[in-house]
Amino acid sequence: MKIICIGRNYKEHAQELGNEIPESPVIFLKPETALLKGRDFYIPEFSKNIHYELEIVIKISKGGKYILKENASKHFEEISLGIDFTARDLQDHLKSKGLPWELSKGFDGAAGVGSFFSKENFNLKALNFSLELSEKTVQKGNTRDMIFSFEEIIAFVSQYFTLKTGDLLFTGTPKGVGKVSERDILKGYIEKEKIIDIKIH
Repeated sequence: MKIICIGRNYKEHAQELGNEIPESPVIFLKPETALLKGRDFYIPEFSKNIHYELEIVIKISKGGKYILKENASKHFEEISLGIDFTARDLQDHLKSKGLPWELSKGFDGAAGVGSFFSKENFNLKALNFSLELSEKTVQKGNTRDMIFSFEEIIAFVSQYFTLKTGDLLFTGTPKGVGKVSERDILKGYIEKEKIIDIKIH
């Protein structure tokens, strides 16, 4: 199982981090061991600035290679929410030296994923999702603001990586990312349905 993530897929998030708006999807990977088990996230000792990034996650239900955009919707049936936990201090350090930054994104537990629901329950073209940090709303997003749609992401990624059943695609975070601290509670919603609930330690 692969965890494939799309960076800078919401214009305002790219701008809040001082990044250029991409002309094609920005891709990075998390290993399977990054998948958070349970609802408890432990801040790793190598970072003093762990950020939350809320994202819609799609699960591949039908594998493929060189998938056409017009056929891409046939390759997933379920969606969820995920938290792309990021060691921002480590990422900034690595980027400043021109080095890959997987260490800041792929560490154990860095991919929190909620329960999956049928995509038929939602309007994927205008899907509201939000994140509460200790009962305060800190992120709000809508899929209509994505630079690259689910179908465009699948088509692009499959040019380089063969997609397999069970692979997860994190599709990008809206603006509002920020730091987590011990005892914080993260609750993520698609529309009004609570999808994710994580306690920070």
